[in-house]
Amino acid sequence: MRTIDSLDVKGRRVLVRADLNVPLDGDVITDDGRIRASVPTIATLADRGARVIVCAHLGRPKGKVAPQFSLAPVAARLGELLGRPVAFAEDVVGDSAHATVEGLADGEIALLENLRFEPGEESKDDEVRGAFADKLAALAELYVGDGFGAVHRKHASVYDVPKRLPHAAGGLIVAEVEVLKKLTENPARPYVVVLGGAKVSDKLGVIANLLGKVDRLVIGGGMAYTFLKAQGHEVGKSLLQEDQLDQVRGFIDEAAKRGVELVLPVDILAATTFAEDAPYEVVEATAIPADREGLDIGPKSRELFASKLADAATVFWNGPMGVFEFDAFAGGTRAVAEALIAAGAFTVVGGGDSAAAVRKLGLPEDGFSHISTGGGASLEYLEGKTLPGLAALED
Repeated sequence: MRTIDSLDVKGRRVLVRADLNVPLDGDVITDDGRIRASVPTIATLADRGARVIVCAHLGRPKGKVAPQFSLAPVAARLGELLGRPVAFAEDVVGDSAHATVEGLADGEIALLENLRFEPGEESKDDEVRGAFADKLAALAELYVGDGFGAVHRKHASVYDVPKRLPHAAGGLIVAEVEVLKKLTENPARPYVVVLGGAKVSDKLGVIANLLGKVDRLVIGGGMAYTFLKAQGHEVGKSLLQEDQLDQVRGFIDEAAKRGVELVLPVDILAATTFAEDAPYEVVEATAIPADREGLDIGPKSRELFASKLADAATVFWNGPMGVFEFDAFAGGTRAVAEALIAAGAFTVVGGGDSAAAVRKLGLPEDGFSHISTGGGASLEYLEGKTLPGLAALED
């Protein structure tokens, strides 16, 4: 995979596919982590005299213009972080985009409007997607893929455009791939994977692929209740995927056969309802009352999970241990994050909610070896899947 060091960018129009899919509350960006992660590649290209055209998506407008998903607030924040103006095109490949790009001088930067306002971006029809890719590629002379969070999608800006332009991987993608290779190719041991979040189904492929690679698998969050139920325990009104019980029983058996230590919560914060101020009590994980739902791992589980991370040499963590958005149920996620910081291991936070939790809880980002911007892309890489966006860059 070529890097931007191999490109002669001075005076040339460079289309950068970034991942700027940040959470918004109205026009207010509530977590700018992905924007900050995109800054180094954009700044490097601009400093080398490129005319930088950034493109990205936000949310799921499904091929239609939706003002609530405009990238205008992102353009403003990107400019603040870069310390230089970022011109904003009010469309993707229309008159505003062409005028904005034509107005760029060497070292200047523009951001196009949300790629997903265009139906061709996500189209499953190769011709429709290709026609849009032609228009997008026509804006530039070179292509840099730097949106790792989108490389698992066969979308026009990720997969088709690099087939039409000389291309290279940006610094963010290079760093992500290097980190993921460390997790999949001869990781330092003990190798511990911590998985949380709401659904077992989101992590099935990862669990199946990692059972042959890890020494210890720690399960928390909403997905833990399906594991507990699969072992025959009462989980009350807790989040449960009954259609996954047989699959989970298979994982439990396979882990035992392979000698992989499976660590589940031993106690739970069981609440009367799903609410920030819900009354709760600490109960044994094997005896959750029928009228209550688990919203976080309990104090004994936090100590247990921390002890299982203390001797680790490599840790991958994806998914919170509870409803961290509610202060009362953020303790489990904080305990795991702090244990990772204290472990002295090679620690990777797998993007998405885990990265958001680190920032919300005010923990030092440099306390971890790497915080991925990848989310779903990281998980699919760990599943062993071919990611379309990476394959296109490797051509």
